[in-house]
Amino acid sequence: MNIAEVQKVKQEFGIVGNDAALLRAVDTAIQVAKTDLTILITGESGVGKEFFPKIIHKNSIRKHAKYIAVNCGAIPEGTIDSELFGHVKGAFTGAVNERKGYFSEANGGTIFLDEVAELPMATQARLLRVLENGEYIRVGSSDVEKTDVRIVCATNVDLPEAIAAGRFREDLYYRLNTVPINVPPLRKRGEDIVLLFKKFCMDFAAKYRVPKVQLDDSAKAVIMDYGWPGNIRQLKNVAEQVSILELNRDVCGEVMRGYLPVQQKNNLPMFAGAGTGSGKTFESEREILYSVLFDMRRDITELKNQIESMRASQNKPDSAVPYYHTAQEVPVVQHQVQPAYRLQSQHEPLEHNNVIEEYVEEALSLDDVEKKTILAALERNRGKRRNAAKELNISERTLYRKIKEYGIE
Repeated sequence: MNIAEVQKVKQEFGIVGNDAALLRAVDTAIQVAKTDLTILITGESGVGKEFFPKIIHKNSIRKHAKYIAVNCGAIPEGTIDSELFGHVKGAFTGAVNERKGYFSEANGGTIFLDEVAELPMATQARLLRVLENGEYIRVGSSDVEKTDVRIVCATNVDLPEAIAAGRFREDLYYRLNTVPINVPPLRKRGEDIVLLFKKFCMDFAAKYRVPKVQLDDSAKAVIMDYGWPGNIRQLKNVAEQVSILELNRDVCGEVMRGYLPVQQKNNLPMFAGAGTGSGKTFESEREILYSVLFDMRRDITELKNQIESMRASQNKPDSAVPYYHTAQEVPVVQHQVQPAYRLQSQHEPLEHNNVIEEYVEEALSLDDVEKKTILAALERNRGKRRNAAKELNISERTLYRKIKEYGIE
């Protein structure tokens, strides 16, 4: 590793930290920049993956040509092919003019595909063709066009797992993963956390014209022990809050804890309690939905057994049968499931078990639960899709596809 070269690049791009894994990632980016190899950058959301394609481009022979960054997750599925590869006039409704795509615009330069795992399967096939022979076809055309671009991709998704789930092409993965660069999460970077926090506090002190925040040893220990699920992006937000709101510029550990949100085991807010204490971790919203549905099925089955027991007790002479005036009083193990029956008085018999069986069958529809979850998120965010997608921890493109799939108005 050329330490002097790595330090020069860090200073040029404003990269703060001395963690060994970070320095190794920077050094790898410098070394591969001199080639035309396809690069795959991996790491959690918010770790700073966007710096590495810039390092690669700036240190390559293409540095005087165009550099284009594309967020694949922010482009709707229906327009992603047109954005990347262009279209001809009349290719679809609204295509009143021809359009060059990003691969044409970046010809001779570098294109950075962020959130590449969000690409639809059909677009992945088109991208594979570009990687193999530099060819692509504009939407609505039959003419093959050529491009000479350096492709750098990034993702926070576990691609081997996405391949196993049928969401990502295996052949594309091996073409992209020629040289992998992994950017470490903030929680594994030790004292870099304190260095970054100090840097952000200095920046905000200059921006808002306030005295710089100082951390004592207890505050430093607090931020180093915290998990930082949002990584550097979250750290920067916390530093900004402290710089603006804290009257005492000497911050202790107790004060710092007040600015750190409680960490949760999964990412979907509406299922924040799902799996608590079970040691489970979830990689997607569908896994959480499946887990909740299985829990509901178990709870409803237990509820059904309790009702059977009560009915059996009711048929015995001189037996004290417990009655419930409302559905909320019926004991449930984990989830307060609203059953499809209601006991109105102490003298009204329970309805037949078929009602319970019908409710179990209805509750186990994954699509229904997913649709209701999306509707609830949209309603809470007053129809704003970007905010709803952020709450559900999915991309806007995925939310757009789900809305179209379920016919949500």
